[in-house]
Amino acid sequence: MKISVNISLKVGRVVKYLVLSDLFFLAGWGLIEPIFSVFVVQKVVGATLATVGIAAAIYWILKSILEIPVANLLDRIPGEKDDFAALVGGLFLAALSAFAFSWVTQIWELYLIQVIHAIAFALYIPSWSAIFSRHLDKERVSFDWSLDSTMSGIGAGITGLLSGVIAEYFGFTVVFVMAGMLAMIAAFIITVSPDIILPKPTHGEETMKEHTPGEIGV
Repeated sequence: MKISVNISLKVGRVVKYLVLSDLFFLAGWGLIEPIFSVFVVQKVVGATLATVGIAAAIYWILKSILEIPVANLLDRIPGEKDDFAALVGGLFLAALSAFAFSWVTQIWELYLIQVIHAIAFALYIPSWSAIFSRHLDKERVSFDWSLDSTMSGIGAGITGLLSGVIAEYFGFTVVFVMAGMLAMIAAFIITVSPDIILPKPTHGEETMKEHTPGEIGV
């Protein structure tokens, strides 16, 4: 019995841009995560392993608390302008928090940056998921989600492998700056394609046009 497997990598335009943005964004944070605890203990005055745990708790708990209200608000507002604004805002806040880690020397500064970090991801995750879900390619829903997971996972894995080497030879600041730059690239990818996420109104129409799933290969 002959089994033929044909895998097409063609996806809709919006899915393509969102996957690419997610790749750069999560690759940036893939640089930070492996060296974060070492950075805190070595560079933050008076920090201990308990400090690392508290910092992690601030991020995860605050992000989790904020995500549901943000998602509910985005769902109540028609169209995608609000999702687009939250997405770009989350990316820029995440970039800011990555850059800011390079200036941290005190424990309270670390905790403050973790609050900004949490707000950034609480904006990013619901808005990215909302737009991505609306533009999934018909009959290829599983593939679209798997493509994003695969690409972002590979990106984070590669940068995670490199982060320790970069920190060892060039210092923690370079790691944080690179992570911030990757987040900025992710935001740039979204903002340079407004006619895809925010199509131009026609015949004087001012309201947001609702999208249907993108055509494969467009």
